[in-house]
Formats: sequence, C-alpha cells, structure tokens
Amino acid sequence: MATITEERETTVRHDPVTRSVDRRTRLFNATCVGVLIAFAAIWLVPLLWAFDTAIKPNAETTNPTWKIENPTLESFRTLLEQGDILNWYAASFITSTLTALFVVLTASLAAFALSRMRFRYRWLVFWFILIGIMIPNQVLIVPQFREFQAVNLLNTYWAVILPQIPTAIAVFIFKQFFDGLPRDLDEAARIDGAGFFHIYRTIAMPLARPAASAVAIFSFVWSWNNLLWPLLVLTNPKLMTIPVGLATVQGTYGIRYADTMASALLGALPLVLVFLLFQRRIVEGIAGTGLKG
Repeated sequence: MATITEERETTVRHDPVTRSVDRRTRLFNATCVGVLIAFAAIWLVPLLWAFDTAIKPNAETTNPTWKIENPTLESFRTLLEQGDILNWYAASFITSTLTALFVVLTASLAAFALSRMRFRYRWLVFWFILIGIMIPNQVLIVPQFREFQAVNLLNTYWAVILPQIPTAIAVFIFKQFFDGLPRDLDEAARIDGAGFFHIYRTIAMPLARPAASAVAIFSFVWSWNNLLWPLLVLTNPKLMTIPVGLATVQGTYGIRYADTMASALLGALPLVLVFLLFQRRIVEGIAGTGLKG
C-alpha cells in the first residue's frame, strides 16, 4: 500500500502540468511577500523620520536631515513636565474603551434587528443608515455642540463618547455578518421558547466575535485619534484626551518640530501596543467579516 502511494506521489511530482502550477504558485507567493515587505518598509519610513526628529534639539530640525549630531530626549522631557500626560492617557483610555463598547452594543442590536426582524420599510431604514457613512462629521459639529451645551454636558466624558456611538459602518459590518448566519439556529431557538434578545445574546453575539472584535478595535483607534471634537468640548486639563492635551502643550511653544514629533510618538505608542497585543484578533475580525459578506 505504501509503495502504491509513493508511486502516485512520484508521478504527480514529475507531471509537467503539476510542476508548472507549483512554479506559478511559488512565484505568486514570493511576489505577495515582496509587496508586503515593500509596503511595510514604506510604512516604517515616516515612523523612523518622526523618531529621528524627536531625538534632535529643536534648533537642528529647521533643515531636515537624517544625520543626528546631538541626540537628546529633551522634547520628551518637556512634554512630560509641561503636561499632565498620565491623566490624558487615562482619559483617552476611558473614553475610547466606553466608545468601543457602546458602538459594539448599539450597532450589533440595530444590525440584528435589520437582519432578523421583518417590518415595513426595513430596507429603507437600512439605506438611511448607510447614508450616514457619506455624511462628514464636520457637518454635525455645530448642532451637536449646541445640544451638549444646552444640557450642560460640556467638559464631561459623555460629551466625547456619545457623538461617536452612532457608527453606520459598524451597523453595516454586523448586518453583513448576521445575514450570513444560518436561520435554522434562530428557528430552533424559537421552538425552545427563546425570544429575540435571548437569541441575540446566546447565539448571534457569540458567533459574531470576529465582527465584534474588528468593530471594537477600529472604534477604539478612531476614538483615541479623534482631535477636533474633544478639542471643542473639553477645556478641563484633567479630562483632556491625549491628542487634545498634547495639542495644547504644542500651542504654547509654537512650531517646534522635535516637540511635535515627540508628541506624535507619545500619542501613537498605546495604539502600537494595542496592535501588537491584538493583531491576531484584528486579522481574524477582518477575515471573518469579509467571509460572511
């Protein structure tokens, strides 16, 4: 039996068609790896430039070069001394985490209702939500600011969190995922007496972990990097997020490139750590939502 199997493998290995397919597969894989390495190198160039600028004295950054004559950590020291960076990190973590949790909860509920419930004008509601993807956030800034000012929510975490919760793209991602789930699971649960929320909580959401992970991570990153809206609604230094806090420190010194790059690195460092810790979840989330679409 082993001899027959070995003979078959030898025949397949020496088959011209098989060898041609193997060569093309190896060439395709090598090309993909090369493209990925090239893009990774391109992505690293701005990061290296930022680090190179951040460890120079501000006087040496007027004429940008890669040469470092007097490396120093003065820019990082200035930011740490002049700003309340630990509180800013804490505020960013609180607002970004709560925003991600609320986005996952509200978007998944809305998407599950659109995917499983049957009511009049359901598709009209879905398309109305999708239109929200094309509306720039800047259009809503003035009305939202006046609303939060009227209810005395300025200078609170809720002023930062609440406007970021309605995310149309998150609803779309969850709906695509729920549409791909077998409806036999819902019918079997209903036969056992399960209601809408029980099916959502015990069946749909456990299966939607890839989509939930992707939405949560991207919502966290978006909220962490958000500058314009928190800059408008937060004036209390104790509540400022890291982009707002670093922007206020930069504002007191004018344009100083070393300080600017140091603040950019300090602001991005937690996001790099998040990516390193959850890169598997990110890949699984993107792949899972794409396959279910």
